[in-house]
Amino acid sequence: MPPAAVVVALVAGAEATALLAAAAWYAFQLFSGSPVLSFWGAVFTLGLLLAFSAWLYAVAVFLHRGYRWTRAAALVAQLFVLTIGVPALTSGLVPAGLAMVVPAVIAIVLLFSSKVISYASRTGSTPTL
Repeated sequence: MPPAAVVVALVAGAEATALLAAAAWYAFQLFSGSPVLSFWGAVFTLGLLLAFSAWLYAVAVFLHRGYRWTRAAALVAQLFVLTIGVPALTSGLVPAGLAMVVPAVIAIVLLFSSKVISYASRTGSTPTL
């Protein structure tokens, strides 16, 4: 496994862990009685945080295994991170913005490296006869 693929898998795993931590904090706030406009809307948001975290963990695991579909999924995730990180940087939240933008840019660059492209070319399991 090329080191570049390891870095991209670690970035996706770290982002998934950050989302899981955000979901835990959100759930704590939600169930400790913090005021919300719509309880079920907040529960839906919590479900989205958990689902996206699980999806990113799957991307990290299957990228580590060399599956082709993970490159596109990791790219989409990094573009989502950039849509949050760049406005954070420009609004003055420099540490938070850098914590999002720098790993996302590194992952995007590495996703297009020839070693990651050639490594992540597996399309599925070998059929058993």
